[in-house]
Amino acid sequence: MTYDNTCKYIAAQNPASFVRWLLPNIESTNIELLKTELPAEPLRADSLILLRVGDTILHLEFERLPYSVPPIPFRMLNYWVRLYGQYECKIEQVVIFLKRIDSHLVAVDSFQQQNTLHRYRVIRLWEQDSALF
Repeated sequence: MTYDNTCKYIAAQNPASFVRWLLPNIESTNIELLKTELPAEPLRADSLILLRVGDTILHLEFERLPYSVPPIPFRMLNYWVRLYGQYECKIEQVVIFLKRIDSHLVAVDSFQQQNTLHRYRVIRLWEQDSALF
């Protein structure tokens, strides 16, 4: 869990950098960090950044491995429902995988059950150009 706390700290200290990287078409000067605890059963997002210009929340989840209970796709849907219920604005969700792993799960970018389809972005950090950082 140390990586998770470190990444949360980095996102909290440098939210504009994450906005510029992940949402390059949105102005990143007027942003605000939101509380990461969401209502109902305690559920903590890794990072929530409010972009006042686009009335958008950038939700980041840092993951070392793609295995979790509940599974990441369901968690992302759950986060989205709670965030939308509280803020009623656009929500851009990104899962950032930190460790290279040979699993098809690092490519999964959606939750689908019956008529419900929820999509989010996935970034595999090892595929990113290090010059960005």
